Amino acid sequence: MNSVHDMGGMHGLGPIPYAADEPVFHAAWEGRVAALFSALGALGRWNTDAVRYRMERMPPDEYLRASYYERWLRALTELAVEADLISQAELDSGRPDPGTERQTAVLTAAQARANLARNREWAKPEPASARFHPGDTVRAANIHPVSHTRLPRYVRGRTGTVERSRGARAFPADGSLGSQEASQHLYLVRFSARELWGDAVNPRDSVHIELYDSYLEPS
Repeated sequence: MNSVHDMGGMHGLGPIPYAADEPVFHAAWEGRVAALFSALGALGRWNTDAVRYRMERMPPDEYLRASYYERWLRALTELAVEADLISQAELDSGRPDPGTERQTAVLTAAQARANLARNREWAKPEPASARFHPGDTVRAANIHPVSHTRLPRYVRGRTGTVERSRGARAFPADGSLGSQEASQHLYLVRFSARELWGDAVNPRDSVHIELYDSYLEPS
């Protein structure tokens, strides 16, 4: 979807701050949110793209004010209510409802490690032969999906070159809406910086983006 979260390539936002000794978590609650993400993900009620879509639906002013883990927490609580893991009343009060069935399953350290490894298994059976091959010139489609997309606005309508095929992967838009994830070919596409931002930029610069088959058109 088009919203403030898709700020790649935008001007006027200033430099990206870099802290050489930045801690993994700035506060203890951030670590607990990361643990919740793993524990709730192990239940299999939703996937990472569903979490991303809930963050993207935040009102723009709230999204910009929120920190990284505040966005995660917002998405996780919304999904937990939708999945009936907690009630809205419990979320509002911060107390368990006496009439709610208690979830007693415990996620062990071994299960947490297995869950993290499972999240890396993105490969899917190939649905058909790849449409594009290394060296092909392609154009990113100028589309505006209402669900989650991995197609940045700043490359839509722009021409690039396929560098390599990544094989088939689960299509993010399906998972973000809770439907069965179909598989599509994923390609690494190179865009010259001048194609994206004009002649004022360095002609030697380029951007590589992984794009799904339905995001691309022959050029």
